[in-house]
Amino acid sequence: QVQLVESGGGLVQAGGSLRLSCAASGRTISGVVMGWFRQAPGKEREFVAAISRTVSATDYEDSVKGRFTISRDNAKNTVYLQMDSLKPEDTAVYYCAAKTTVLPGLVERRASNYDYWGQGTQVTVSS
Repeated sequence: QVQLVESGGGLVQAGGSLRLSCAASGRTISGVVMGWFRQAPGKEREFVAAISRTVSATDYEDSVKGRFTISRDNAKNTVYLQMDSLKPEDTAVYYCAAKTTVLPGLVERRASNYDYWGQGTQVTVSS
């Protein structure tokens, strides 16, 4: 079992930055793919970014490319999402997720393929 706890959300003006953290417990995250998803009111949960076990591969949803950066610190069992140049349309609850895998370079966009989820953290970007 992996327990995930997100933090770092809040209210920020458009153009600002936030860094989300996802702290894992229960097992080391060195054996899992980590992903970030978001869900805005009235919308389905959507993929934001993912990072492979060995940090050799990352994947981003098109609208966040060049603005968001996913990273991981396996020694701290933590994954981060640095969000820059935030826009009002980035407003959502952000969730981190973990998927167990033996493949070092795997990244995953499909939410249904993740095994563990955090409770989410609210990000609100004002215009």
